[in-house]
Amino acid sequence: MTITSAAGRRNRGAVAALLSASIALPTSFALAASAAASVTPQSPIVIDEVYGGGGNSGAPLSQDFVELWNTTDQAVSLDGWSVQYASASGTWANGAQTNLTGTVPAHGHYLVGEAFGTNTALTPLPTPDATGTIAMSGTAAKVALVQGTARIDCTGAACAALPEVVDLVGWGSGVNAWAGATAAPATSNATSVARTDHANTADNGTDFTAGAPTPSNSADGGTTPDPGPTEPTPTPTPTPTPSTGTPGQDTHTIAQIQGTGSASALVGQTVTTSGVVTAAYPTGGFNGYVLQTPGTGGPVDLATHAASDAIFVFSSSTVASVRVGQTVRVTGTVSEFNGLTELSVTGTQNVTVLPDAAPVTAVTAAWPATDAQRETLESMLYAPGAFTVSNAYAANQYSEVGLAAGDKPLIQWTDAARPSTPEADAIKADNAARGVVLDDGSTLNFLSAANSSLTPPYVSLDDPVRVGAAVTFTEPVIVDYRNNAWKLDPTHQVTADGPRPVAFAKTRTTAPEDVGGDLKVATFNVLNYFTTTGDGFPGCSYYADRQGNPIAVNDCGARGPRGAWDATSLERQQRKIVAAINAVDADVVGLMEIENSVVLGRPQDEALATLTAALNAAAGSDVWAYVPSSAELPAPANMDVITTALIYKPAAIERVGDARALGTQSAAGGAFDDARPPIGQEFRPVGGGEKFFVAVNHLKSKGSAGTHAGDADTGDGQGASNGSRVLQATALRDWVGTVTSPGEAVALIGDFNSYTQEDPLQVLYQSGYTDAASHLSSNQWSYSFGGLSGSLDHVLLNGPALGRATGADIWEINAEESIALEYSRYNYHGTLFYAPDPYASSDHDPVVVGLAADYPAWDRNVKYAVGDRVVFDGGIWETDKAVVGQQPGKGKFWTRLGDAS
Repeated sequence: MTITSAAGRRNRGAVAALLSASIALPTSFALAASAAASVTPQSPIVIDEVYGGGGNSGAPLSQDFVELWNTTDQAVSLDGWSVQYASASGTWANGAQTNLTGTVPAHGHYLVGEAFGTNTALTPLPTPDATGTIAMSGTAAKVALVQGTARIDCTGAACAALPEVVDLVGWGSGVNAWAGATAAPATSNATSVARTDHANTADNGTDFTAGAPTPSNSADGGTTPDPGPTEPTPTPTPTPTPSTGTPGQDTHTIAQIQGTGSASALVGQTVTTSGVVTAAYPTGGFNGYVLQTPGTGGPVDLATHAASDAIFVFSSSTVASVRVGQTVRVTGTVSEFNGLTELSVTGTQNVTVLPDAAPVTAVTAAWPATDAQRETLESMLYAPGAFTVSNAYAANQYSEVGLAAGDKPLIQWTDAARPSTPEADAIKADNAARGVVLDDGSTLNFLSAANSSLTPPYVSLDDPVRVGAAVTFTEPVIVDYRNNAWKLDPTHQVTADGPRPVAFAKTRTTAPEDVGGDLKVATFNVLNYFTTTGDGFPGCSYYADRQGNPIAVNDCGARGPRGAWDATSLERQQRKIVAAINAVDADVVGLMEIENSVVLGRPQDEALATLTAALNAAAGSDVWAYVPSSAELPAPANMDVITTALIYKPAAIERVGDARALGTQSAAGGAFDDARPPIGQEFRPVGGGEKFFVAVNHLKSKGSAGTHAGDADTGDGQGASNGSRVLQATALRDWVGTVTSPGEAVALIGDFNSYTQEDPLQVLYQSGYTDAASHLSSNQWSYSFGGLSGSLDHVLLNGPALGRATGADIWEINAEESIALEYSRYNYHGTLFYAPDPYASSDHDPVVVGLAADYPAWDRNVKYAVGDRVVFDGGIWETDKAVVGQQPGKGKFWTRLGDAS
């Protein structure tokens, strides 16, 4: 499972307050491809019509099609987007895809022509804006508009919630994914499903009706609502001349235009107002500037501040003619652009430079907790207080960084509280109150072909943006609302070689914290480490760098490789993984997402042996060995192409007996029919000490629903396939008891695809297991997804193992980092971000736990109570009543309480 980043125990520096309004240089605006934000009624681009009967019997048209509609008054680039298709009950991986280029005009159509039917003499489509080969169903199927080209993997409601899915339509009988409460109606060879007047409530059943197909392309204006004033192509114009006019003679103040609600009451009206220019964006795509009422800002009481004193002026024809610090009068039309109140100003005749007025001061106030309070600061100059990075994922594509007010990132609520409880609701509310996005003052998509030579300004090898890092603002910013999110925008477009409005604390460490003990146990998700590369496997597609060179596998089918495309990419991946595992320096490491070579027709353990050899080569001697695959594993046909594995240091520990596996529940209907079976090994410290058993796990992912009861995503935060994971945790619990001795120390490790307080882990907690990282450390998380930090990776210790535990750490080297630094994004940008170091070697952080070689000795001067194992005369003893200074008897486990009185 993949999601994004975590944060640990850190000292966070104070965040500087910004009190002045002096700011700076012009920036720019381009055709706007809005950041992905899942299916909502505010989606900028929607799927407007779908037709799958083309060329069939009774069809009016010769070709299938998907028609898109731009809901905004700006052209939107589709470069790097895709239309993805799957049958009604099929998986997306087994469907088809058409990659898109070009733009959708403002309030206009974009036609994607798909497969022709057998009757090609029927009426053709208008000239498609893009052409694919998808043969769509004439009755029932599903189509997703995806901001990206990676195949989605989901079912049911989870599909519409994926951040990369801009829109989704499921129609007809038996379809297993749609947006909203119900699917769209079924179609026939003669009918399509289409929106009525482009209506979008994000509910397919409400928005779509079946009827005769009506394809339109980008050349067809269609029956669109009046988009309001449009701007002519900018032409060179002289700088406005100063006027003798004075502020105060305006038709409306800025606060009157903004109003006290979420939208202006003056939309559609032409008004005149004046203000100080606080930000200007002549490049980068914003095509405008910000005006703020002179003399406003400074300390603001959010409880009484009713209306914003600033407004965004959209004006590509005049933005180059104004500068920050000027006082200007403008005349333009009031509009709401996707929730942002703005003035559309055309021509320099509508802009007059006035004498300098009272300066503007940046607002000093805590980050507003509600949308209503944020509306009162919309477009105003703002001096942020303490913030923490909470999401680095979009820094790679849109140069956006998710922030959280305060000194910790936003938290996945099921990591800290039980699902569907008041405590979970409180965390969700806290996330909503603290979250905001730092943007770069542009609309650039750095992954589009047109921008591939550029460098995202918030990505760096030397000064990386990382989840959990404190943020120091060095300039005031603008409180902005774009792409359905509240943002903090710099006052000018930020570029890779220019000044940034923030500094990020340096939080990387070169090794995990000292966890003590005589030996260490760790987890490491190797993120699809495959020595079988895509270039040698038939029928694979790939992800390419900006020059078209294959880098990583896109799709080799369900039984094919998933990692590096070729030996060169594999070497880059391997160097990072090797650097990380050797730096973890544990004595036994559980691996997840490593190639299951035997399933791919290769020798068993081939990939595991290759990685072990690479670790030893880097270490300079035979430090590592691997545990051979257990004879108890199921047949290859019942296993996944990825597996779990164990490596260990023979100088520190030795294997006791053969590897074990829960291999009897992987056939259809079994607990592990959609996940990797647990594997285990008993070890003994070489220098003397008690045995311990380690079982490595990788439970079913959250991204798609399995076939077991309770696998549908209910929206409680546990994701899809929670029922499968509960079954797997239960089977794991029962199996361990059959392969270990009573009283033996047991560590269950791996990627459980379950946050710390979710149902599957409760099964194990109730059986006496404790999450080591939660118990022995704090404020640490192994994973980040959607800007929320939590732990999917765990080391669970039973009572005897917990009695030997000396410390735990989550080493934050992966989940916190930008995805741009992963091997799979090699040469994606104008700057090469690859380094053969541990950082971004995976998307999960390793968890490390220290253990004593033996159980603690019985101490007659210490009082014990029920819960902990104690050792006397070399054996584990148990007691059923409190004793002080005497040998324990048989009975229950005991817990050390402290020195005896």
